[in-house]
Amino acid sequence: MSGLDSIAKLLDTSELPELGPGPRQGILPEAALNRKLDEALRQTKLPAGNEQLIRALVLLWHDHLDAAHSIAQSVENAEGAFVHGIIHRREPDYGNAKYWFRRVGKHPALRELASRVTPLLDTKSYPALREELLPRGEWDPFAFIDACERAASQPASDPLQRFLRTIQRAETETLLGFLGRP
Repeated sequence: MSGLDSIAKLLDTSELPELGPGPRQGILPEAALNRKLDEALRQTKLPAGNEQLIRALVLLWHDHLDAAHSIAQSVENAEGAFVHGIIHRREPDYGNAKYWFRRVGKHPALRELASRVTPLLDTKSYPALREELLPRGEWDPFAFIDACERAASQPASDPLQRFLRTIQRAETETLLGFLGRP
């Protein structure tokens, strides 16, 4: 198994991350997760900044927001801003999340995310959400932040909240794939 496959496998948790900070059952402790990441990242040939952002994404997936935040704020590029925005959305600090997504700009991963999310939105009974999140067929991270904020007050069992968590998974996997390219 390649290093990137090992990293992707770390996203196989019993539950999807909540829209908020968590914690939830079935996550790995930070130290154990870092050991697994160290081993997997040794098998890759990625730029150091990408390795650190992959680490931040996986830590965030396992609800280690503070550790992920420390990493993301040290990487000053669009990818760092992308991860930073996701962290603030989950904290929840929606205004700050929007600040970081403004710094992301027209990132190529947003086009990939739109392609990946379009079929999800086409198969669900949320036509207004499709129009909100994919105006003109382009992913709108600010609309996703707003949707997460609205859904955050609902119980985790709420169908819309579960659906937004599925989209959040697609976002994480898309960015992970982008960062994993040499």
